[in-house]
This record gives sequence, structure tokens and C-alpha cells, in this order.
Amino acid sequence: MSVTFFRWGTDELSLLLAHDTAGPVRLLAAGEAATLPDPAHEPAGAGGLMRAALPLVEIHTTGSGRLGTSGKRHVDGAASLALRYTGHEESADADGTRTLSVRMADDATGLRVTVVCSLHEGVPVLRTEACVENTGEQVVVLEYVSSFVLSNLARGLPEGARWEEKLALWTAANPWSGEFRWSRATLVEHGLYDVGMVAFGQTGSKNRICLTSTGSWSSSEHLPMGCLEEPSTGRALMWQIEHNGSWHAELGDRFDDVYLALSGPTDREHQWRRRLAPGESFRTVPAAVALVPEGGFEAALAALTRHRRRTRRPHPDHQGLPVVFNDFMNCLMGEPSTKALLPLVDAAAAAGAEVFCIDAGWYDDEPSGTVGPGGVPGWWDAVGAWEESASRFPGGLGEVMDRIRAAGMVPGLWLEPEAVGVRSPVAAMLPDEAFFRRDGIRLVEWGRHQLDLRHPAARAQLDTVVDRLVGDYGVGYLKLDHNIDIGAGTDGGDSPGDGLLGHNRAYLDWLDGVLDRHPGLVLESCAAGGSRTDHAILSRLPIHSVTDQQDFRLLPAIAAAAPTAVPPEQGAIWAYPLPEQSPAELGMVLVSALLGRVHLSGRPDLLAPDQADVVRQALETYKSYRHLLAASLPHWPLGLPGWRDGWIALALTTEGGATLLAVWRRDGAADTLTVPLPWIADHTSPRTLFTAGPQPSYTWNGREHTLRVTLPAERSALLLAFGPTRTA
Repeated sequence: MSVTFFRWGTDELSLLLAHDTAGPVRLLAAGEAATLPDPAHEPAGAGGLMRAALPLVEIHTTGSGRLGTSGKRHVDGAASLALRYTGHEESADADGTRTLSVRMADDATGLRVTVVCSLHEGVPVLRTEACVENTGEQVVVLEYVSSFVLSNLARGLPEGARWEEKLALWTAANPWSGEFRWSRATLVEHGLYDVGMVAFGQTGSKNRICLTSTGSWSSSEHLPMGCLEEPSTGRALMWQIEHNGSWHAELGDRFDDVYLALSGPTDREHQWRRRLAPGESFRTVPAAVALVPEGGFEAALAALTRHRRRTRRPHPDHQGLPVVFNDFMNCLMGEPSTKALLPLVDAAAAAGAEVFCIDAGWYDDEPSGTVGPGGVPGWWDAVGAWEESASRFPGGLGEVMDRIRAAGMVPGLWLEPEAVGVRSPVAAMLPDEAFFRRDGIRLVEWGRHQLDLRHPAARAQLDTVVDRLVGDYGVGYLKLDHNIDIGAGTDGGDSPGDGLLGHNRAYLDWLDGVLDRHPGLVLESCAAGGSRTDHAILSRLPIHSVTDQQDFRLLPAIAAAAPTAVPPEQGAIWAYPLPEQSPAELGMVLVSALLGRVHLSGRPDLLAPDQADVVRQALETYKSYRHLLAASLPHWPLGLPGWRDGWIALALTTEGGATLLAVWRRDGAADTLTVPLPWIADHTSPRTLFTAGPQPSYTWNGREHTLRVTLPAERSALLLAFGPTRTA
């Protein structure tokens, strides 16, 4: 049977695809493996590639199932195997974006599929999504459609090497207040084995390694990311699913090789089905995959970081990186008032803050100290109108906003736009269809309903709120929180999961609409800390709150790992100085925020003069180099931080050749450590940018490219620089 091969891509990343008259288009290889000789003829070894290669898109429909295997895996779908190549188009934009659109069809069912692949010049990251259209005469019910599928992932291993032992998988648990917990294990340690059944005519083990997130928190258990690495060579494939709702990733074995399949919601995992009537279509959520031939996890992450920057909405906040004071964390904790805020406004301005955001509680008319459902303030189940509390602000909220502006800061407010408390007047004002429902009943989670932004009344309600706050108060900053996970989905679609997907997309569209109307407005992403850390939202909003962690001793492990999921210029870390902290502890508190976005909180109004001087010094130093963060790339000279590691280190390298290095010493750690920094030139000398407490000492060994650091105090930190960091 004649097979047609074609190659597409850029100098940094290319794809090898193939099709014949008896099967769908298949992605045989990507990256190094795709650079095979003369694609007009069958490349050497292509027979083996074809055997294990999966269709460019995997589709499961009700009534068609799978062929050749069974089990829980999302491969070998009969609907995808029935597709045939009908053509492809290539295009290139002036900004360096190249696009490949591959078209396939099944004449028997009328399904038409277009898979769109895009690459940016200079960035080895492939972004893919698929569109499925029903051009037939019968309804087709989709149960699974992949965003990305690639097999032959063990192809580059040495002969005789076992993929189960030689390939390692990185995954990131993402617990609330303990975000970005990366770990690496071989495939066999993850439970995937070569069971030897391919020799007996079977496809493989029928098992898989999978990560799944269900509901409106996209990252509450795991980041929508992972990395497959070949440690012996440094080859690595890192992925992210660019979606703010339910998603699924699976890695499995097939014909003595390994495949990866990524998708949004599925029927099996998320109660998602989509009925396509004749003429209707469905578009998958996007997925992005970085492939590097060497350098492992860090090199793949560097590529993915560049992709994140290339594919996000431009915003002036990406370059300005203003210091934000927020009155919540270890400060007012949801109890703001004119009396409490005015001293904080003065103290924040004196410290060097440039934005002052009033957090939760500014709308609360409940008596002070009232406890509502779940042990939280009484306003918890009454939110939704977003109107100021007269009892908290007897002179009006505008009085505080004016004071913020007079102090030279931009005023901001906290909102939880999707939540409406069961006691809120908005709950009675809007129709049932404007809320999440199941079987026609409004859902309630922790005393709240959730708005369904597919409904025009829900969107109009939020637009009115935002436009009023910007227009009436001159708000220039809105922190958008999301503190409930509403479950698998809602009515109003073909399935609960389909309803949730529709809302997820409507929420993104609403964000775009707000920024279109108010292009200078800064919108902060937050969701119970880092429970919605995904590129769908981060590609729109310029700043992201990564955690709710209140213990400064635990925060370094989160702050140091945050750049794996959030570029440094977007990742906001709390800095909460308190009077009871020692000088060294105060240094640790501040250093944790100085390689990202500074979210100042705590009690700057209660600090002693010498403590206030330390905070001012830290922020002045930050402002001297923050312009470098938007093009910096992260490194972990001690490895990615473990939750209880005694020493933690994060380095950022900049385009100008500088390196910013933060090191933390935690409880129980020895006072001296050697930090390897192999990329730094031997003649470069480090200098201290910031520290507090007992003075550290350090020695640079240029010949061995190591830094020997001594921090005399536990719970202390040091920020160093190699090379130039200030503007000319």
C-alpha cells in the first residue's frame, strides 16, 4: 500500500506526518525524530513508526467504540480510524506564526475533521486543536475528541533499553496552599509496565498513567501540565492543556512504544458528551507541547515559557510590574473599613506600593465578627450585588479611593464575579437559567450559586458591576477570585460537562470583553490561591495570585516553583511583614516575593521604624531590576524544591546576561551550602541585592562555577545578582 509522507515545521521543531488510502493521517514523529531523509519516499524505519502511530486526532462516538482493544484508554477509536485525508494548507503570518491545517473526512458518517497546528519561529512549541463537523444526515454523539496525540515517544531510546525504565514522567500535584509540587518517577514507578503481550498479537498492556481534573477549578489537584523526559540524553516533551475547566491527560503503551493523549472534558471522566446535529461543529480546547533534544525539564520549560509570552494578550502591566498592596493576607482578613484602611494606605505608600487593592469584605453589612456558613464571615452567602457597605464606609467608599489616589497609588477592589450567595438579592433577581443547575435545580456549593455566563442576564449583571466600579470609583485594578468548585457541570448543554465547557468559554469571552472596554484596567487571576492556574486565563490576565499560604516558613517552596506554571512577571507572591518577625524572618518574607510580582500585605502600619526601613529597601531594590523579569527564564540549581527541603534556590537568567539568585535557609538546615551555577562565567562576581538579619557570607569559585553560601540564621534568605541589573 502506498504511503505519502510530508514534513512541516520550523528550524526549531518539525513534524513528520503520513497518510494512505486505508487510514487516517498519522503524526509519526515530532522534533528530532521528524528530520528523516527524503519524505517523498518511505524513510528508513518508517514501517515501525507507522505501526505504532496513532491518528492525528482521536475521536470516540456513541455507537462506534474502539477497535483492536478495550479498557479505559482514549485511543483506537473507530471513528478516528475511519477518517481519510482530504487535503492540507500551510500559511505564515508576519509575526512569525506558521500554521498547518490538516483536513480528514469519513464519507459514511459525514464527519469532517480539521486539525490546526501552529508554531512560532524561534520557539520549539507546537500548539494544536481540532474542529469536528457533522456534514451527514444523522446526529453524531461525541464522547471524546483529543486536542493532541503523539505516539512513538520511546523511539529514540538505545536498542535494548526498556521504555518503562528509561523514560521518566514529571507531574505536579497542586494542593491548596502547597502549590507546584513537582515529582519525577519512571513509567514503571508510575505503574506502567511492558507486560510482553505485543509478541502475542496484542496492542499493549491496556493500562495508562492519567491525570484528570473535573470541575471549575482547573488546577486544584494537579497542574494541567506534565513532562516526559529521557534522563540519559536530556530529551524532553513538556505539555500544557490550555483550558480553564475539566481536562484529561494520559500516557500509555502501544506496540512496544509510548503515546501521549491530551484533551478537554470527556464522557468517561467528566460527564461530557456533545450531540452534533447535521451542520453543527465542535472545537476542542487547545494544547501546547514543547519538545527539546537536550536540557531536560528546564530546557522544555524555557521553551514553554517563551510560548506563554508569545501567545498571551498584550498588557502594559507586563512591563510595569507595579508593587500591589492587598489588605487581606495576614492583615485585615476580610474585615476592611475606612478606619482600618486609612493607616494601611499611608503605610503602603510609604513602603513603596503602587497599587492598593481592598480585598474581600468591602461590601459586607453584616455585624463585625458575625460568622456565617463554614466558619467564614457572614457575607459569604450574601455576595453578588457588589455594593459598598455603609457601615464599613460611613463616608463612602469613594473617601478611601480618593485617599489611595492622593497617596500616589492606583485603587483596586476584590470581586468574586461568578459567585452569588443564596441570600443575595441577585439570586432572586436573575432567572434560574442564569445559574448552574442540574435537572433544573440550582446548584448550591458552600452557600453560593454560580453564574452561568452563557446566559445574557448573567453577563449583563457582571458587565454592569465592572463598568460601575470603574466609572464611579476610578478603579484601576480588580482582583477576580473564585472560591467554589461547582462540580462536573450544568444543564443547558448536551450533558453536564458540555454545559461547564460552554461556561468556561463564555467566561474567557467575558474577560476579553472587559479588557476591550477598559484596556488599561488590570485584572488579577485568583481562585482559592492557585486553583485555576492555567494558560487559558493567564493568556488574558496579566497577573496571577499563586497561593493562599499564610506561613512564611512554607512559602519559599511555593514561590521558588511558581515559574514552572506562571512566568515570573505574572506570578504574584505574598510578602506579609509583621511586627513579631525577627530581622532574618523579615528578610525571608520579602525575598520570597522578589523574583515574581510583589503582593505586599501583613501589617506595615504596625512595624517599628527599622522594620519599615527593611521593607522600603526591599521594594526599592525590586524596582531597580523588575524590568528584567519579563524576559527572564527560571533555573533550579538545587533541583525543584521539595516541600520540606532545608535549602531552596531559584535563579532567573535575563536577556542581558544577568542572573538573579534567591536562596532560602529553613528550619533544621545546616548554615552553609554549595550552589552549582554552571552557566555563569568564571570571571563574574556576585553582589548582594537584598538580605536582612545576621549578614550572610558567600564565596564564588569561578573555576568550578559554584557559590558557597553561609546564612547564619535559620528562616533567612539572600538575593544575589551576577552581571548588570540596572538600566543604563
